[in-house]
Amino acid sequence: MTITYVVINIVIMLIMLFVLNKMARIHVKFSRRVFTALGVGILFGALLQIIFKADSTVVKQTADWIGIVGNGYVSFLKMIVMPLVMVSIIQAITNLESSKGLGKMAGMVIGILVFTTLIAATVGSVTADVFGLNASDIQSGQVEKARSKELQTKLGDVQEQTVPEKIVSFIPENPFMDMTGSRPTSTLAVVIFSAFLGVAALQLRRKKPEQAEMFNKIINALYTVIMRMVTLILRMTPYGVLALMTTTVAQTNVKGILSLGEFVIASYVALIIMFLIHFLLITFTGLNPINYIKKVIPTLIFAFTSRTSAGSIPMNIETQTKRLGVEDGIANLSASFGASIGQNGCAGVYPAMLAVMIAPTVGINPWSIGFLVKLILIVAISSFGVAGVGGGATFAALIVLSSMNLPVGLAGLLISVEPLIDMGRTALNVDGSMTAGVLTAHLLGKLDKNKFNDMSLTEDSDEMA
Repeated sequence: MTITYVVINIVIMLIMLFVLNKMARIHVKFSRRVFTALGVGILFGALLQIIFKADSTVVKQTADWIGIVGNGYVSFLKMIVMPLVMVSIIQAITNLESSKGLGKMAGMVIGILVFTTLIAATVGSVTADVFGLNASDIQSGQVEKARSKELQTKLGDVQEQTVPEKIVSFIPENPFMDMTGSRPTSTLAVVIFSAFLGVAALQLRRKKPEQAEMFNKIINALYTVIMRMVTLILRMTPYGVLALMTTTVAQTNVKGILSLGEFVIASYVALIIMFLIHFLLITFTGLNPINYIKKVIPTLIFAFTSRTSAGSIPMNIETQTKRLGVEDGIANLSASFGASIGQNGCAGVYPAMLAVMIAPTVGINPWSIGFLVKLILIVAISSFGVAGVGGGATFAALIVLSSMNLPVGLAGLLISVEPLIDMGRTALNVDGSMTAGVLTAHLLGKLDKNKFNDMSLTEDSDEMA
């Protein structure tokens, strides 16, 4: 009977995918298709859980088959991330008049990312304090205890690295290996390698202009092809969102959410406050935050459902350049750096909240000014090199908790609600990188305000239809 139910569920999913395809063929707006997929996915996932239960064999097997669409879409995006980052940054640099402005551009992007992470850590700390969160109140089962042991093991690897060693790890010793995403800092390493290659090509103009021109043509051609691939993949977004949302809701542990409800609520309060701060920063520059919100929502929905900052890079760049008017070079830097540096959700809010929760278990007053200042600074410093994929928040938490001499095992008690919170954290990470891109472009006078204010660009272009 299990097989029968699974087949019925798959048929229902195929029908919904067909409907989404039909909507695309009759030119229903892209954002409406994404919202439809999100809503239908939540509804279908909830029905699966109500009828069969989250841990049932039917739900597990159904999720495996539906995962072909959802996880397949995420894999396609990850496939294009490294080529896109590399070619985009090289192309952006080689199209500059000189390399003089590159350092200022990169420095400003990183500065804004770290600054907003400082704010995120402060918001996370204060929110946890206000809600009175305390890790000693959390009950642990076998799964949570196993997770705690796993984190203790991982801590050994984190503690072995000194701060200078962590900085050196950003340098691409083997760029071809980093192109495979083999390390948490691979994206950042590829950015650095691409920047060096771009600057080298830029400086070649004076000595060997013919070779430099040929290189430029090759890179521009590659960039055009890569961006076309991005467009083809992004057309799949509604289907990916539908599948990802269905499996996430169907397999969410409701009992775990209820038992840790206060932590989930506090987390989303902190995340929402940070979203509002991003919008305020946009407002302070004189730009219309409503325009910004309407244009970034489809990208945030994907980040929310997929839980991957790195996988969101293609859509992130597409949104910044084609809808928000951010210059190509700045958009590529902010999207790429934002996947590894200054993640407001995973490396800012989350580790700070955990530290405040765990502090009382070892007799530390979380309201202590000394504790809070030290925590916020450590969070900002440790936000460099956090992987932009699932698990990045855990890596950041390990670094922060170990630096604060707090027990890391208690973080494993939150495993049951980790996926739910990770959705919001990832969306905030991506929004933080887009905010950094817009602010940098505005401050450097490289923001196309006509494009930013053109609300016809809120929807899909002809290519995305």
